[in-house]
Amino acid sequence: MKIIRLVLKELFGMFVDDGSLALLALILIALITAAVKLLALPPLAGGVLLLAGCLAILLESSRRGARGKVR
Repeated sequence: MKIIRLVLKELFGMFVDDGSLALLALILIALITAAVKLLALPPLAGGVLLLAGCLAILLESSRRGARGKVR
């Protein structure tokens, strides 16, 4: 039973290394989807916002990671 738990933990770690990065990306996707579907935001604008938001989240996550390794 321990081996199964260890394998599942490793699989989860492969896809979700930084929990806040994954959570923020999911929130961003949900917000952009809601804006496109409910507020009639043009899909192209939604795509641009999604790209910009993902890049901003990735940049902030990289800064946090670099700051943690320097110390």
